[in-house]
Amino acid sequence: MKQLSLFDFQEETTFHDICASLGCEDNVPAWPDQFGQCISDYLQKSDQPKVKTLSLFSGAGGLDIGFSDVGFDIVESVEIEEKFCETLKMNAGSGKYFEHSRVICKDIREYSGKQLGKIDFMIGGPPCQTFSAAGRRANGVLGIEDERGVLFQEYVRLLKEVSPVGFLFENVYGIIGAQGGRAWEKILESFSNAGYRLFYRIVDAADYGVPQHRERLLIVGLKQGSFKFPRPTHGPDSLDAYPFYYAERAIEGVSLTEEEAASGIGGRYGSLLKDIPPGLNYSFYTEKVGHPTPVFAWRSKFSDFLYKADPMQPVRTIKASGGAYTGPFHWENRFFAYPEYKRLQTFPDNYEISGGKPLAIKQIGNSVPPQLARIMAIAIRIQVFDTSFPFQMSFLEDGEELTFRKRKRELTAVYRKKAERAIASIKQNKTILPVSRTYCCRLGQNFEYEETEQEKAEYQICVIWEKQLTIFVYDANERQEEKRIQIFICSNKVSAFTVGWKALEQELVRNFLKADLVQLNGYYQYKPKLKCTCEFLEDFPYKIPIANVVSGAGVAKLLTAQELATVWETEETQLYEIAEFFRDLGYEIRNHNTNLQINEGEWLIPYSFPTLTKLSVQLRKKVRG
Repeated sequence: MKQLSLFDFQEETTFHDICASLGCEDNVPAWPDQFGQCISDYLQKSDQPKVKTLSLFSGAGGLDIGFSDVGFDIVESVEIEEKFCETLKMNAGSGKYFEHSRVICKDIREYSGKQLGKIDFMIGGPPCQTFSAAGRRANGVLGIEDERGVLFQEYVRLLKEVSPVGFLFENVYGIIGAQGGRAWEKILESFSNAGYRLFYRIVDAADYGVPQHRERLLIVGLKQGSFKFPRPTHGPDSLDAYPFYYAERAIEGVSLTEEEAASGIGGRYGSLLKDIPPGLNYSFYTEKVGHPTPVFAWRSKFSDFLYKADPMQPVRTIKASGGAYTGPFHWENRFFAYPEYKRLQTFPDNYEISGGKPLAIKQIGNSVPPQLARIMAIAIRIQVFDTSFPFQMSFLEDGEELTFRKRKRELTAVYRKKAERAIASIKQNKTILPVSRTYCCRLGQNFEYEETEQEKAEYQICVIWEKQLTIFVYDANERQEEKRIQIFICSNKVSAFTVGWKALEQELVRNFLKADLVQLNGYYQYKPKLKCTCEFLEDFPYKIPIANVVSGAGVAKLLTAQELATVWETEETQLYEIAEFFRDLGYEIRNHNTNLQINEGEWLIPYSFPTLTKLSVQLRKKVRG
């Protein structure tokens, strides 16, 4: 084990000097590819020994690429997803990235490393969705209560089984605060019981030469000795404040097909993208930012919704999967092409990835950026395996803080100013009242609202735009005399209640006023902007609970069963029956059975109106266990 001396820190070199010592360029398009090759060539020419390495949860090979370039000989890569395994196999074998690697495509719980013999090091990061921001927003923090959250125990099992000198464990930074820190304490305890001393930090990949802001938790575990994390090679925390590798430079020179170059964003919100300044997202169209015709409520969407990349900055985190409007989008209002995604994640240009573009992007988004892996691998070789390089690397002291969080806040303020300038330049046209109209519709499965021909219709909708919006919902072919109310439902069908709300939402969307009712009301964790009342002129099932919910009683807050029964003016024994009726109307009704983080016996009704659609996470969840 190499002991660091004062001399090592006196001889620290900048990243430009590191590249120069290896004979490679820096700050040019695709320089990480050249950097990886130069590191690999140096180690081979200097006859440095290989580090026998086991890779777990290998994905598409992001960690494997970086560590392999720095002389970690990947002997086996273990991955459960077949398409990911295809990618690993395409890059394994003589003359390829993983020359000696065997790809094991199986569930980690069925894998044993006893047959491998001596293993020097282990790398990998278990699936992280249960600790991620998207996972928290969709289902709450399940952490180690989710089966994906306990896969780290398989990592620990294999550490005990193969007993390497050390390991690198990668995951989302949210793992530290999940479940009030209980999950993190369990993870630390498990690694410690396996015989390893832990060294960990949250880092931003952009600080290490990746043209992407991607905050990750990195843990290095060692049986002996200590470890210091490498100082950032780029940005204000580097030795010389070396400029970030920014998005435009990263994708420079990528050849695009005509289809890729012209891949504009269509659909419901695609037209909004062109006016969003680079670096901003859907929040440009919110009242809080000052847009004259706001479409969305503040913080009602994920930050990557309609996010347009800033060409002069690293992009925000590339997601493994998302909807049609999940960024980053190119600053020229198009999708990034597949080879551009590879550059933004620092995957080598010639690295093969299986499947079409959506599957390839999923694999890229799930991966550790290889350039971040290379820098970590160099630091580990120097400190753990006493490897000599033609440069001295700079290391962070234990209490030394990085500034990427502070910089993130500062950049938010910069983009806010940019939004204000863009909004100021929007011409304030005279307000034109939307067009009144009459049409036919029906309500399909999964609450799909569909305009249709009269012979196929269940309802007839009359929309009157004057000083106030008036919507009438009639049974098909049974139109009655109009009355001036907000939404008047002239039907005794239960589904007509839902159709009334959907008809209102339809007018908001088609006239480009709001994206949906949630945007009109605001996200449920904030004070609602809608104040509604509901009056039934005839008998309707559970009309008292419905009228109370529409008025906002008991909405957007956790209630005990007793509290909810009081709001609904019913007995506790009736709650499940009434809740299921609300679900049949398209309401989100949440409890412990739909969201595990909600305590047993507690209920949550996020909105006073129905919000379920065919894309809703809550759609197929049941309030009864």
